[in-house]
Amino acid sequence: MKSNGLHQRSTTYIFISPWVLTLLVFWLFPLVYSLYLSFTDYSLGNQALNFRGLSNYINLFSDTKFLASLKNTLIFVIGTIPFTTVFALLLALLVNRKIRFATFFRSAYFLPSLVALVVMALVFTSLYQKGGYLEFLFSMTGLPTPERGFLLTESTALYSIMFMDVWIASGYYMLIFLAGLKSIPDELYEAAELDGASRVQQFFKITLPALRPTALYIILINTIKSFQVFIEIYIMSNDSGGPNNATTTIVYYIYDIGLRGVFDMGMASAAAYILFLMILIVAVIQLKLFGYGKATYE
Repeated sequence: MKSNGLHQRSTTYIFISPWVLTLLVFWLFPLVYSLYLSFTDYSLGNQALNFRGLSNYINLFSDTKFLASLKNTLIFVIGTIPFTTVFALLLALLVNRKIRFATFFRSAYFLPSLVALVVMALVFTSLYQKGGYLEFLFSMTGLPTPERGFLLTESTALYSIMFMDVWIASGYYMLIFLAGLKSIPDELYEAAELDGASRVQQFFKITLPALRPTALYIILINTIKSFQVFIEIYIMSNDSGGPNNATTTIVYYIYDIGLRGVFDMGMASAAAYILFLMILIVAVIQLKLFGYGKATYE
């Protein structure tokens, strides 16, 4: 019996070993090693390692470009997540109704999230450029347009990318909200109607509480994604971070300082860990605000 149990455990370890090795080599080791590098002056052009202590972290907060990236990242997070969440919920409520062509509308709203982000970024870059289709529409309605185009004007560049991000992501999160709506028992609404509850009361007393775990999941993953925004910035700013660093985010800053230019991997690692702590703190706050672990109906 003991040999049989030992054989089963050995078989289990053999089957999980590829995953464990992958975790150690491609996740845990880089995570720990980058923390070590954040306290050194390591760069790709200089293989010597000299311990700096907290100097990298202190120097970051005196770097105007990093401060600009910090501000832009916070604007991006705060300016996209509420709109994306609300629009996704509204779309889910609309397509959840028993109407004709409901399946078509679900597919149409979800379609943008299936297209590669690089492709969507190139499409919107064309729309936003000087003489582009968006400028043509603005001119037809008499609205003012930036002289150099939406992405080359400091006051509109970041917000233009944020608008695209909301438009793309809403359909994806709509599908998750729709799954949450489908999981709510019809009996709850029937009982509420018998008690004389209006549609608005049903929404706030049944729908929203039932969607709390779904909304928490959506906001958490959207927060992580928004803090790590990079592809849109890289493509739509033509790898420049926008006019006067108007679209430079923290991840773009890490790429810029660590993988090109000065190749300062120590500073880049420090910036990455500041970003990690920011995401962790915001995630914990969100879990507290949503009452993670509590019953759905309280």
